[in-house]
Amino acid sequence: MGKLPERNDIPPWVGTPEVLKEPAVFQVQTGLLEAVFGPDGSRIPFVEQVSKAMFQIKGLETSDLAEVMVYGSSI
Repeated sequence: MGKLPERNDIPPWVGTPEVLKEPAVFQVQTGLLEAVFGPDGSRIPFVEQVSKAMFQIKGLETSDLAEVMVYGSSI
């Protein structure tokens, strides 16, 4: 990947900028995202804090999948 995330509120527990260069990336059905992260992603801050990671979610235009990128030193 090599590109840093666009988020401005990078949590302090994520670590060094090197950690932000190589996220774990996977695809999830958009219907499952609400079950995992709550309505409108309301549980994302809690999940990030507990897992000591940062999540970015992008909807994919051509399918019912979303791309989830996970940044953190223990990935």
